Amino acid sequence: MPNSVAKTCGEYLVELLEAYGVDTVFGIPGVHTVELYRGLPATSIKHITPRHEQGAGFMADGYARTTGKIAACFIITGPGMTNIATAMGQAYADSIPMLVISAVNARHELALGTGRLHELPSQRNLVAGVSAFSHTLLRPDELNEVMARAFAIFNSARPRPVHIELPLDVITASAAHLTLPIITKSSRPAPSNGAIHQAAQLLAQAKKPLLVFGGGAAHAAKAAQLLTERLGALTVTTINGKGILPPAHPLSLGSTLPQKPVLDLLRDADVVLAVGTELGETDTLLFDGKPDIRGKLIRIDLDPEQLYRNAIPTLAITSDAQSALEALLVALDNHQPLTHTTTQAQQLRQQLQALLSPTQLAHQRVIAQLRAVKPATIIVGDQNQPVYTGNLTDEPDTTHAWFNSSTGYGTLGYALPAAIGAKIAHPERAVISLIGDGGLQFTLPELATAVEQGLALPIVVWNNHCYGEIKRYMQERDIPTIGVDIYTPDLLTIARGYGCHAVRANSLNDLQLQLEQAYQATKPTLIEINEAEALQW
Repeated sequence: MPNSVAKTCGEYLVELLEAYGVDTVFGIPGVHTVELYRGLPATSIKHITPRHEQGAGFMADGYARTTGKIAACFIITGPGMTNIATAMGQAYADSIPMLVISAVNARHELALGTGRLHELPSQRNLVAGVSAFSHTLLRPDELNEVMARAFAIFNSARPRPVHIELPLDVITASAAHLTLPIITKSSRPAPSNGAIHQAAQLLAQAKKPLLVFGGGAAHAAKAAQLLTERLGALTVTTINGKGILPPAHPLSLGSTLPQKPVLDLLRDADVVLAVGTELGETDTLLFDGKPDIRGKLIRIDLDPEQLYRNAIPTLAITSDAQSALEALLVALDNHQPLTHTTTQAQQLRQQLQALLSPTQLAHQRVIAQLRAVKPATIIVGDQNQPVYTGNLTDEPDTTHAWFNSSTGYGTLGYALPAAIGAKIAHPERAVISLIGDGGLQFTLPELATAVEQGLALPIVVWNNHCYGEIKRYMQERDIPTIGVDIYTPDLLTIARGYGCHAVRANSLNDLQLQLEQAYQATKPTLIEINEAEALQW
């Protein structure tokens, strides 16, 4: 369709995205979205073309996790939305912001079922469960207000995907009368003085406190560490809270909350402070129950509803983590920390290490090698056995440097596109995709995206020719292992066909060498690790 008006709604939309600081769009153009692209050359926004809309969503996820910035996805009507819904589900479960812009059929055609191209009864209903909100833009004049609502959620509430759909006749409608608004950033909620006073009193009186920091506290790492030391309290982080305390901090138990000795601590603590965490199934691995907390529980979270899920608190504080932790530090200014806990933490760490199986120790050695080659390495994991071990054992030196898809929604194929998003966001940092041979086959075509972008990205594939974790789960329950021993093609040859380097690591020293070379390359490197061999390294 020729551009018949001075400025279309689609052109105004990209100007508005740029005004809000969006600098990257992940999308696959289609006949229903091409008008969103008309105005892109007039902006500084970079466009990345994945090979599947699910990949677009995972890339936006990895980009947001490592920067805190919003990436947008341009998605076609119908199949584009069903494809990205899984990635939105992962982001929704892990509280990751994502802006999904899609087309939808023209206003006079909505919900009529007349067989229009890509028609669905209701895209909004389709994504309602994986978005903070979904809005159908019926007039260009609504766009400023709807975008402001989206960024209010990203900046001030529990961040989650937002979906805005533009009917085909609205994308091309005139927006010449619209002007860019003054962009204001809304603040996050702060705690009340009374709530902080109560929390400080409980913590000051505690003899056996335990602190639990989740992903919602990752931006408040300095305050969290200072509070840990002010109290002298044993501290554990969730998977998405890794890096809040530095490696081997004398009061840190790492991310070992699912292990029995730490669950026992949780049960026996007289006061538990849980900040920015669901205390959910993937944090505790309590698949058949809720956390056993018998002492007083203080919960701090942006989401008031989340304060009462999984464990009912003694004291619930709706607040940004950093504001609340800084206020607690002031309230506990003269507190004398417990002194016996450093010895207790050391003993517990030794006990927890002794619980690891020989297989887990092999995983631990491989992950340690991945992290040792470059400082501040970001490791993006999938759902595979080394990642499950790393969820317990890996200790990154900064936040947002270990994340994966096992923490909530649990999607396979996440690690490759999410690592691409992280590397695009941080071209100067080492980023690694850690994925299994089964998971890689979910999003294998995204190798082409990584090659196209010239990313020096190591893709470490743990190859056991099966869905290994599910196979183990079935074997433990005496269930026939049907459907888990899969045919795995020659991944090295396939990767080379896509234009990647492709090698097999034969030892830990060889893995180090391959990683060093991968970081010097101008394209991705697939590094295959044979599980049977690696268990002997």
